[in-house]
Amino acid sequence: MSEWPDLSGRIEGRTHKLPVRVYYEDTDFSGIVYHANYLRFAERGRSDFLRLAGVHHTDLFGTDDPVAFAIHRMEMDFIQPARIDDRLEVHTVYVRASGARIEAELSIQRLDREGKPTDELWRAKVFAAVIDGQGRPRRLPAAVREALAPYVTGPATPDSPGAVL
Repeated sequence: MSEWPDLSGRIEGRTHKLPVRVYYEDTDFSGIVYHANYLRFAERGRSDFLRLAGVHHTDLFGTDDPVAFAIHRMEMDFIQPARIDDRLEVHTVYVRASGARIEAELSIQRLDREGKPTDELWRAKVFAAVIDGQGRPRRLPAAVREALAPYVTGPATPDSPGAVL
């Protein structure tokens, strides 16, 4: 019997890692993960990283001065397909959290039976705007900036150690 994993994943250094299993519902008719589902996996990784850092969406939007994050741009590469029953891991790194923006770099890796990454399947850069309750740009709240400060890495370069590009 295996140990029950934390549903929010874990933070190792400055990288959040979230395990994901590919189920039938995630695939197209051929057993390959449908392309839009990579975005669902990535959203879980980004949200769970924030949650583990102490930033909860409901707390941000449930105040007299609500804020939220709206994705305004993404760059992504589909490298290899994930298939039904694959064990995956979503890696999330926040590279910027300032002004009215948050930027993250994500990667989805296939894991072997021992839980070690074997192949990078998908990667993306995600750019989010901070908005108020009416959808207007707003500065990142100080509490969010402070919660993310220990994890923000700055933009990765091809020769950065452990770079997620």
